[in-house]
Parts: sequence; structure tokens; C-alpha cells
Amino acid sequence: MNTTEARGAVEAVWRMESARIVGALARYTGDFALAEDLAQEALAEALVSWSVDGVPVQPAGWLLTVGRRRAIDTFRRRSALDERYALLAHGLEEVEPGADALFDPDAIDDDVLALMFIACHPVLPREARIALTLRVVGGLGTAEIAKAFLVPVATIQARITRAKKALAAAGVPFGLPPAGELAQRLGSVLHVLYLVFNEGSFASGGDSWMRKELAAEARRLARVLVRLAPEPEVFGLIALMELTAARFPARLDAAGNPVLLEDQDRRLWDQSAIRRGRAALEQAVAAGRGLGTYGLQASIAECHAVARSVAETDWPRIVLLYEALGQLSPSPIIDLNRAVAVAMASGPAAGLELVEGIAAAGGLAGTHLLPAVRGELLLRLGRAAEAQEAFRAAIGLCGNAAERAALQRKLDDACG
Repeated sequence: MNTTEARGAVEAVWRMESARIVGALARYTGDFALAEDLAQEALAEALVSWSVDGVPVQPAGWLLTVGRRRAIDTFRRRSALDERYALLAHGLEEVEPGADALFDPDAIDDDVLALMFIACHPVLPREARIALTLRVVGGLGTAEIAKAFLVPVATIQARITRAKKALAAAGVPFGLPPAGELAQRLGSVLHVLYLVFNEGSFASGGDSWMRKELAAEARRLARVLVRLAPEPEVFGLIALMELTAARFPARLDAAGNPVLLEDQDRRLWDQSAIRRGRAALEQAVAAGRGLGTYGLQASIAECHAVARSVAETDWPRIVLLYEALGQLSPSPIIDLNRAVAVAMASGPAAGLELVEGIAAAGGLAGTHLLPAVRGELLLRLGRAAEAQEAFRAAIGLCGNAAERAALQRKLDDACG
């Protein structure tokens, strides 16, 4: 096996097993930051060894064994400076667990779940939570994360380094949070996965309208989470992701240009994803606790998924769902989406009145979203000159090239 093949094998194992490997090493050493470093050292050793000896029969177990040996070496070195490390090193050597012990099926689920909670710890800023989650739970490389979020690799590396230092400084232990903090911390995990999925669904910058691989990674992590923490809002997030992703096949035309909802060929929608999303939503509803923010958004997505056309969509129900969502989680973007639904249910004039109210309150200032919606409603009302002005403002604020092109086509129509 050559070096390129060995690198491909290492990357494949890391992508699939990173959370289990880092989690097991963190449980073993009691130190999350050290566990991630040990895993990286094991990967570096695998690149050399596997290119010579080939991929072992149990590659994840091989990486764990190497990580464990590196842990013992680390504690031995530290033991010269600190008696506590000497005791730890002695304890590790006494236990002598193999890969099977580290991959204890009774502990592995808790390991992965603990890893998610640590990566999304409230002590970290949002950007650091995203980077750390994708790195140690999702198994993405720093170059992949940097490319997805259009920032330099050095920036992502710095975020991850600072995150690990912050966790160490805060004394965050490896393990699940106390029962009293579990619900609050679960919300942080869900929010990070939601942000990652949204960036994949609606890229904030660059040339592509979507980053499907990023959205797929968020869905994969959410599926892991729902197996480990089958809570209603986790099911709600899964439902939202599946129902949204179901429309991906129809969101770009053959040339890669964005296709808006009203113009999409619904025959291209992924019916399997729709079924999975609706089933997850049923699970969220069945809990009987009332839907949360993700469940309500999933319900809105379901209204679109089951409608045969834009005209046949249950817009009054969508308006009510947005009203409930706004009460639960107030934000200008929810208000704007509700305005669009009102325009579809009651006419563009009613929607425009709400949009003007959002603008007057200063909501969504500096983003292209509000002028884009305003331009569309003005165009439908026959106010072409004002629509042109709104679309020009939206184009100037939009950071995504594909979306700017779509707005330019809207502007051309308004000028037509």
C-alpha cells in the first residue's frame, strides 16, 4: 500500500470512528484535550505504519491501542514533574485494557454523547463549538471545515486550539453533564447541529448555493444523537433536516443555478427523506410535551412536503405555525418568514405591511433577506420601480454568488 492509499484509509476510519476513538481515550485518560491530541498522534503513526504493513483487520482498535500507549508515555514523562501523573501512569499500566475494553459497548454510547456535550459546552463561543464538533465528533479535517465556512485553515486551527484550552481552563470534566444541566446543554448541542445544517442548506458565502456534504454531516451527527438521546426536540431536529433535505434534488437546475420553491419540480423531491422526516415528527408529537422550535419548523417543512403545488400548500396553517414559533423563539427572521406566509395566504399587500414593520424596527438590517422579500412583494403588487430598488439593495448585501445571480434575474424581471 502506498502513502496515498494509506492516507485514504486513515481518513475513512477517522471519519467513521473519530467520536468513538476520542471518546474512549477521554474516558481512559480523563482528559478530553489530551485524548484528542493522542488520537491525532495515532493517526500520524498510522500514516507511516499502514503504508508499510497495510490496514489492520481492526483499524479503529489499532488506533486506540496506539493512543493508549501514547497516553502511558505521556503520563510517564509528566510523572517526573508531578506525583499525581505517576499514580495515573501506574494505574493505566495496571489495568492494561485492550481495544475491546476501550470499546466497551456499555460505555461507548455515553462516550460519544459526552463528547458532543463537551464540544458544545456553553463556555465556548458559537464558532468554536461548531469547529470542535465537526472536528472531534464529525471527524472532518481542519481544511474541510475551513472550506465549508470560507475561512483560512489557520483560523479553524486556532479556534480548535483555543476551545481545548478554554475547556481545560474551565475544568470541564469528561462525561455527561449532571441531570440538572442535561436539558439546557442538550439545547446547545442541537443548536450547533442546526447551524451546521443551515450553512449546508443555504451557504452564507462562496459560489455554491448549497454545501450538501456539510448538511449531510449534520444529519449524520443528528442521527447519532437521536439514538443516544431520544428526546422530542432531537426528533424534531431530525424531522426538520430530513424534510428540508428532501427538496435538495430540485433546488438546483442542470446548470447549477438556484431554483426557488415555487419553480421546483416536486417529482424530484426525495420521498424517502420525506417519509423519514414525517416519522421523526410523529415521534416528537407522540411525546405529548408540545413541539419545540425544531418541531415547529419541521411541521412547516411538512406542510410544503405534502403539498402538490405552491397553490395547494396549507398557507394558513403555516402562518399559525410561524406565530407559535415566534412566541417560542422570537426573531426577525421568523417574523420575515411569517410575512411571506401571510402574503401567500392573504395577498402580497398584507405580507408587505409586515415586512415594512420589520424594517422600521431595524430587524435584519445589513442582510439581503429583507430587501429580497420586499422586492418580490413589491413586484407582485406591480410596483416595479420600488421592486428594482429593493432587489439592487439585496444584491449588494448578498454574500453568495449563486444567490446573487438569482436576485439579478429577479431584478431583470422587474426591469423587463
